[in-house]
Amino acid sequence: MSVGVAGAAAARAAPPAGQSTVVSGPAGRNRVFASAAISAVAGAGGVTRIPVLASQVPLVLRRTADAVYLVGGAAGPIGGDELSLRIDVGPGAFLRLRTAAASIALPGLDGLESVLRVSVSVEAGGRLEYLPEPVVVAAGARHATVVSVTLAAGASLMLRDELLLGRHGEAGGAARSVLRADYAGRPLLRQSLSVSGTDPASLGPAVLSGHRGVGTLLVVNPGEEGAAGSAGVAGPADMDPEVAVMPLAGPGVLITALANDAVTLRRRLTV
Repeated sequence: MSVGVAGAAAARAAPPAGQSTVVSGPAGRNRVFASAAISAVAGAGGVTRIPVLASQVPLVLRRTADAVYLVGGAAGPIGGDELSLRIDVGPGAFLRLRTAAASIALPGLDGLESVLRVSVSVEAGGRLEYLPEPVVVAAGARHATVVSVTLAAGASLMLRDELLLGRHGEAGGAARSVLRADYAGRPLLRQSLSVSGTDPASLGPAVLSGHRGVGTLLVVNPGEEGAAGSAGVAGPADMDPEVAVMPLAGPGVLITALANDAVTLRRRLTV
């Protein structure tokens, strides 16, 4: 998707009542404040029900036979937008949440950062697969993804986060990624990453090592404490040199990968 900054902002007409809030600044610089929520509970016969499926443009949730999809209902996110997604999985329920396409973070007219906040709660025996497509940070954009996860003892999780700096031929903008995860009331993971397509330090050997893409996959399997093999991940000798596997102090493993394109990045994060 290729959308000019001014054109994308101009295309944002005020949504109907009850949907996302559009706030216009003195120069007509629209900012969108929107939220979405989904709740999954175990029903009779082991069938998962979804009693809560609430959306606001541009966060539009649609259910299919195999998953619930987050469908982009507008351009962006654009600088200044603040979006939030709440995911709740009850005891014994299973939810697979995906996105229909990659998101392209675009710069706003005032240089503000766009933010997506994701809050996850999974109860005992519940399972969540949150597998969004990559976020592409266009040149000049500033974007942050902040994910907070709370897992009860016995909960399972597969959570993917992929970031690409720039569209084809672009250096890319600046991105922040923050992931906090707790398991059974104890910290499981605290991780943050800040990179920029125009920052030599970000592109240097200590961070991206010249790559434009970075991704993580967090896999939590109860009763399989910490070993990389517990997540179905190949051992270090079998891994690509652009992939790191870190067993966690709990029932989980974190896989981190670098790549220059989305296809290679996804392959390196597939278990």
